[in-house]
Amino acid sequence: MEKRLAFLGPRGTFSEEAARALTARRPFRYLACPSIIDVLNAAATGEADYGVVPVENTIEGTVNAAMDWLIHEVDLPILAELALPISQHLLVAKRDDILPLEAITRILSHPHAIAQCHNFLRKHLPHAEIEYTNSTAQAAQIVSEHPEEPWAAIGTRLNPEIYPLSFAQQEIQDYSNNYTRFVLVGREPLEMPPSDREKTTILVTLPEDFPGALYQVLAAFAWRKINLSRIESRPTKKGLGSYLFVIDIEQRMDDVLLPGAFAEIEALGCQVRQLGTYPFYLKAIYKE
Repeated sequence: MEKRLAFLGPRGTFSEEAARALTARRPFRYLACPSIIDVLNAAATGEADYGVVPVENTIEGTVNAAMDWLIHEVDLPILAELALPISQHLLVAKRDDILPLEAITRILSHPHAIAQCHNFLRKHLPHAEIEYTNSTAQAAQIVSEHPEEPWAAIGTRLNPEIYPLSFAQQEIQDYSNNYTRFVLVGREPLEMPPSDREKTTILVTLPEDFPGALYQVLAAFAWRKINLSRIESRPTKKGLGSYLFVIDIEQRMDDVLLPGAFAEIEALGCQVRQLGTYPFYLKAIYKE
């Protein structure tokens, strides 16, 4: 039976590009969802078998909606991760005459895309109103459907291939080394191609009355020479100043080192929850 994979739509988003890269040459049916939360709920309820969502960007940092929903609302293991290079472009509807930048009155895009282009917008379009959309592709679609309006979208290179748009300016992101991390999640395991890099992600909740607990948690990894690539605090949503920690470990779950570290951490009175152990890919899995 054909598997269903949910991603942040409509067509032409970076999420779709990541979804197709993570599942290349597999018989998947792709399901475009209007929001990140809808993607995760679709995978959790069975409307889709798997979902792909962004979790972190080089410039803008953590995608809070995705991380918090994975932590608090659904139980979906991470099955794979892809770091996708991101380039943003200023797009306008196709028209007979050229629309100069100074004539543009409104910029539409996803909040993260807007944030990745702040310098360009301040320099070239300080007069334009900013309107946030659920995705870059939705912004592109809206602009393409209103060619009579002096509007522009910030979107992907793929958008003009799908919608009647043209480039007003290319590569407008503030930094060239711009990547977004996407994760593939699902209730059932999925066999993935081999990777030379493996990761494990855990959540650690500290005891409230244990000074220095985080230091001892990190020490459990340090003396075992286990490398950590990310440590981030997220609110527990149980009270002001109450946090848990998301920790990315640069190795796959094994039979000795990680179980030993987790047991030591739990002996401190901490709670440990695994979000997944999975392969990591850079840019794409397969070469065409």
